[in-house]
Amino acid sequence: MTRVALLEDDPATRERLAGIVRASARLTLVAAWGDLKSALAWLAAHEPPDVLLVDLQLPDGSGIDLIRSAHRLAPAAEVMVISVFGDEAHVVAAIEAGATGYLLKDASAEEIGQGIARLIAGESPISAAIARHLLRRFRDGGAAAGGTGAAAAATSARSPLTPRESEVLQLIAKGLSYQRIADTLSMSPNTVTSHIKQIYRKLAVNSRGEAVFEAMQMGLLPSQRP
Repeated sequence: MTRVALLEDDPATRERLAGIVRASARLTLVAAWGDLKSALAWLAAHEPPDVLLVDLQLPDGSGIDLIRSAHRLAPAAEVMVISVFGDEAHVVAAIEAGATGYLLKDASAEEIGQGIARLIAGESPISAAIARHLLRRFRDGGAAAGGTGAAAAATSARSPLTPRESEVLQLIAKGLSYQRIADTLSMSPNTVTSHIKQIYRKLAVNSRGEAVFEAMQMGLLPSQRP
C-alpha cells in the first residue's frame, strides 16, 4: 500500500481529493490537513508518507514550506502540487522546493488518480496547460507569454473583460465556489455562471484552472506569492 497525505484548506476540495485516494485499492490515506501548521507538526512526529498532495495558497502560509520540510525530513516522498495557480513563478518555486508533479486543481478525478499512479511509477505528471506554457517560455528564450512587468501592465490595461467579469475572475482565483461568488457580489448563481462563460470565451479556455492560468499570463490578475 502506498501511504498518501494531503494538505488542502478548502474542506470540499480536501474531501474530493481524499475520496480519489480512498477509491484506489493501492492507496491509503494516512493524514489530511487544512492548514500548514498542522501539516508541519504531523510530518515532524510521524512516519513520512510515500506521497504528499499539496495545495500552495493556505490561510497560514504557503505549501512550498511543507514541500521544503518534506524534502528535508522525507527525501524519498513524492510530492504532487495540486493548485489553482499554474504560472511560472509558482511552478518553478514548487519544483525547486522538491515537488515532482504539478496539476491544476480542476483536473478530473481520473487525471488526479492517474497522476498519483504516474508519480509513484517515477514519472513527473504536469498539467498540459502548464507544460505548454513552460515549453513556450524555453522555446522563446523566456521572452513570451507574460513578458515583463511593463508588458503585463499594458496587457492588463487592454483587458478584454468587463469590470464585473474582472471581479468574478478575482474571486475564481481565490478558489471561491459559484455560490460564494454570488453571495459576495450580491448576484444570483445564474448570473455568476453567465459571467464565467463570458470569461472562458474571451480567454479561450475551458475550465477554472485554465482561466486563472491564462489570466495571470496576460497580467489580468495580481501576482501571488509562491
